[in-house]
Amino acid sequence: ATEGKDEASATENTPTRVPQGKPGERSSVFYSPGQFFFEYLVVVSLKKVPDGHYEPKITYQFPKRENLLKGQKEEEERLLQAIPLFCFPDGNNWAPVTEFTSETFSFVLTNVDGSRKIGYCRRLLPSGRGVRLPEVFCIISCLGCFGLFSKILDEVEKRRQISMAVIYPFMQGLRESPFPAPGKTVTIKSFIPESGTELIELTRPVDAHLEHVEFQALLQRLSPHLILHIFASAVLERRLIFLAEELSVLSQCIHAVAALLYPFTWAHTYIPVVPECLLDTVCCPTPFMVGIQMRHLERVLEQPMEEALIVDLCEGKIIQAVGDEEEILPRKLQTEMLMSLNRHNNNNNVHTSEQVNALVSEAFAHFFVRLVGHYASHIKWGRSGSGSFQERAFCKAIASKSCRRFVKKFVKTNMFSLFIEEAEKSRIPQEGNG
Repeated sequence: ATEGKDEASATENTPTRVPQGKPGERSSVFYSPGQFFFEYLVVVSLKKVPDGHYEPKITYQFPKRENLLKGQKEEEERLLQAIPLFCFPDGNNWAPVTEFTSETFSFVLTNVDGSRKIGYCRRLLPSGRGVRLPEVFCIISCLGCFGLFSKILDEVEKRRQISMAVIYPFMQGLRESPFPAPGKTVTIKSFIPESGTELIELTRPVDAHLEHVEFQALLQRLSPHLILHIFASAVLERRLIFLAEELSVLSQCIHAVAALLYPFTWAHTYIPVVPECLLDTVCCPTPFMVGIQMRHLERVLEQPMEEALIVDLCEGKIIQAVGDEEEILPRKLQTEMLMSLNRHNNNNNVHTSEQVNALVSEAFAHFFVRLVGHYASHIKWGRSGSGSFQERAFCKAIASKSCRRFVKKFVKTNMFSLFIEEAEKSRIPQEGNG
């Protein structure tokens, strides 16, 4: 990455160590307050290559990292190579333009140890005259909080229209502020030439597991009936492909589908927006949840693919299904969930996005509580303090036949095994133990 020397001063006193999540920690949702807001801000610009096309390249990175250990260096290199692809996933058919509507989207990178980093992106056209190319400001963080980072990107965009130099002091101030606990606010002072010092308040939602989610995005595009088909496929860890043209629609809807699984975590391939050059990943035989731009539909359908559910978010319909989606979830619970989803779809009760989030997540969490909420009483604790889960007794304890049939499949999933592994480690009730 080429870096302008004049901007280096903003990074001199930056702490170079970033607290990482525990190795092997899969959930990208629970953090201790006091962590850094972000690891990097990178600017990805389109640079002309000899064949006349444009390729995305990192043109600035803040803060710069010098003192990394060898192992960390390799991980960083891999991360930094991947970022440009995800900032411009729509290939290299770019040409300079005079107008461009900025867009916000996010992507997820999974490290070797299973921990995840999120890239929050704002693609915008720098202010100026004449034709120019869009660029992407991408904040890399291990913290999942879409609303908060959208607000930070608003500030970055506002400053970008004045000058690049105004962005760094703001990001430096953000870096020196501790990440707030759920429900708390952090205030950042920021000086803008000619308009003086501004105070920017960043507040985290009270319910931490919903801060990366907009269920409304899903409800606006899909009927409750289809949402349950998608949920049923995700719960059994199948292959899911979502199609839409806008990157923001893909990333919002896929984050929402993954959030329906709470308190479980999708532990397989998860790419909210697949870069064009990685489209062949949809052939892989393992489970995946991916978002693909609608213009690649033909290519996707030509792939020699195992059974998958393909969802068109533009038309709100399923293009391809396995065929048994209707039968996966226990009938009675499915009807209850449909009723509660339809309740929020009624136009007479207008809900804020927080209310919709709470209502939807409650319906799905209730489903898991009803079916597997008794897991804790089927962990046998040894003298040494380690537990072992009694799967047969756990399944037998379910009275309803259809529920038992479903749970017998669900206990074989990766997400259930990971959840139980965590539960066997600690005798503390799971609630506070994200």
